[in-house]
Amino acid sequence: MRPIYVFFVLQRVYLPFMKTNQNRQKGKAFSLWITFLCLSHLSLAQPFTHQDSLRGSITTERVWWDLNYYDLAIDVDIEHKSIKGTNTIYFFVIIPQQRMQIDLQEPLVITQVTFKGKEIPFTREGNVYWITFPYPLTSGARESITIRYEGKPIVAVRPPWDGGFTWASDEQENPFVATSCQGLGASVWWPCKDHMYDEPDSMLMRITVPASLTDVSNGRLRHIDYLPDGKKTYHWFVSNPINNYGVNVNIAKYAHWADTLHGEKGILDLDFYVLEDNYDKARTHFQDAHRTIRAFEYWFGPYPFYEDGYKLVEVPYLGMEHQSSVTYGNKYKMGYLGTDVSSTGWGLKFDFLIIHESAHEWWANNITYKDIADMWIHESFANYAESLFLDYYYGKKAGSEYVIGTRANIRNDKPIIAPYHVNQKGSGDMYYKGGNMLHTLRTWLNDDIKWREILRGLQRAFYHQTVTSEQVESFIAEQTGLELKAFFNQYLRDIRIPTLEYELKGKRLKYRYANVVDQFDMPLEAMINGKVFSISPTAEWQTISVDNSIKTFVVDENYYVFQKNIK
Repeated sequence: MRPIYVFFVLQRVYLPFMKTNQNRQKGKAFSLWITFLCLSHLSLAQPFTHQDSLRGSITTERVWWDLNYYDLAIDVDIEHKSIKGTNTIYFFVIIPQQRMQIDLQEPLVITQVTFKGKEIPFTREGNVYWITFPYPLTSGARESITIRYEGKPIVAVRPPWDGGFTWASDEQENPFVATSCQGLGASVWWPCKDHMYDEPDSMLMRITVPASLTDVSNGRLRHIDYLPDGKKTYHWFVSNPINNYGVNVNIAKYAHWADTLHGEKGILDLDFYVLEDNYDKARTHFQDAHRTIRAFEYWFGPYPFYEDGYKLVEVPYLGMEHQSSVTYGNKYKMGYLGTDVSSTGWGLKFDFLIIHESAHEWWANNITYKDIADMWIHESFANYAESLFLDYYYGKKAGSEYVIGTRANIRNDKPIIAPYHVNQKGSGDMYYKGGNMLHTLRTWLNDDIKWREILRGLQRAFYHQTVTSEQVESFIAEQTGLELKAFFNQYLRDIRIPTLEYELKGKRLKYRYANVVDQFDMPLEAMINGKVFSISPTAEWQTISVDNSIKTFVVDENYYVFQKNIK
C-alpha cells in the first residue's frame, strides 16, 4: 500500500467515520497503526514472497472494513480428518469498496460466498481469496457475508510451533484432537481476516463432534444441541475481543470439574477439562492455576476476561495460550516437561506450561501485537512473568536467580524484532533475552512499587487492544521517566550485548561501554572491594578513584551486561 493512500484513508475517510462508530477503543488503536504504517512502510525489506506480503500486510482489501463479529460453525469428521463448515463475518464499512480479502490456507477450499442471501463471486490466489461485492458498500454500514468451506486441514507437524490440526488418540484409543496455529495463522483451519491488527468484538463457535466426545473452545458454553445423526454441537461464545490464533477446538473424552476464585473483579469461574485417566492427579496438579491467577492479578491487574471465565484444557501437544481456553500438555510435571530452564532449582517449583501460557492471558490476549514482528510483547513479558510468579511466592531473590539463570539459553543470533508486514517473527531470544531485558529495566528503575504500577498500567492503557512495540516502549519510557530509546534499540533491534570494558590501576577504575548502539548510557551498580558504587558508563572512557587499591570489581548481575577486564 502506498503511504500517500494510507494518509488519505486516515485524514479523509476513517476519522469522520469514527464520529459515528461507537467502537472508539478499536478505532484509537487502528489510527495509531495508520501512523505507524506511514512511517515504516518505505523501509520494508524485500526478501519475502508476494504471499508473505498478502498475509503480513494490511492490504487495501483489508483496510476498508473493521471486524465486528464471527459466527463460526464447523463439523469435524475425525474418521476422515476433515472439516466442513461456515463462517459468517460481520463487519463495519470504513471506506466504500467492492473487493475483500479473506484468508484460507490450502488444501482447504471455499465453496460458496453469500451476501444478503445471494451468491457473490470470488477467486483464489494461493492462500488468499478475493471476494467481489455487487457494488461499493456504504461507509459506516454494518454488513455480513457467509462463507462455506471444506477440506482436510494441514496436519500439525510439531505443534504448537508448526501447527494445524493434531489428530491423536488417548491411551484408551479415544480420539484426541486439537488445533494450534500461532504464526501459521488461523486461516489454516477457518476462513477469516488473518491479520492480528483487527479483532472481532465477540465471537460464536459452533463445533459439531461425535456424541461420545466433548468439544472445548473459547468463552462460555451456551448450550449443546443433540443431533439425530448421533452427533453433538457445542455452542461456545466469547464476549470479548479475541485474536484469530487464540481461537481453538479441543476434542476428546474429557472429564470436567468447575471451581471459582475470588479475584480483583469478583468471582472468576474456573473450568478444567482433562482426559478421564488423568482426572485424579489433575485435581491436585492444576492447583497451580489458582496460584498463577493470584500472582498475576497482583502484578498485572485483574484477569482480563472475567466475562468468559478461565479454562485449562488438556491437549495432545505441549500447550498454547488460547484465550480463556489455555491448553496444557506438560504431562503433569513440574518445570518444562520435568526440567528447569534456569538450572537454578527454582524452575521446578511450578508447572512451566500453566504459568507461562496463563501469563499470555494478559500478554498476548489482552494486549496483542499488531504485527508478529513485535511478538516480544507477548513472549518477553510472559517469560518474565515466570520470575514474577516466583517473586510473589518465594521472594525477589528467587525470581532474580531464576531469570538470570535462563541467560544460558540466549543465542543472540538475530534481532528480537523482525521485518514488518510479512508475517515474520524475530529471534527466539524474545523469551529469555526479552525476560532479562525487562529484569534489567526493573533493576535500573530501582522502584518495585513503580515497576508493578507500570505493568498494571500497560494492561489498563491497552486493555483489549492491539499494539505496536513503539507504543509499549513509549508508555514504559513515559512512566519511568527514563530515556529508553537506546535501551530498547540495544536489546530488541541489535544482537550485541552491552559490554562494560574496564581497567584497574591501583585506586583507579577506568571503564566504558563497548558493543552498544548510539546513545546507550544505562547506569550500573557495581561492587568495588565489596562496596556498592553507582557508575554511569557511556561509549567514552571514564575514570573514578576510590580510597583503597581496587582488588575486586563486579557489576550487579541483575543487569544483563557483560564485563571485560582489558588489562
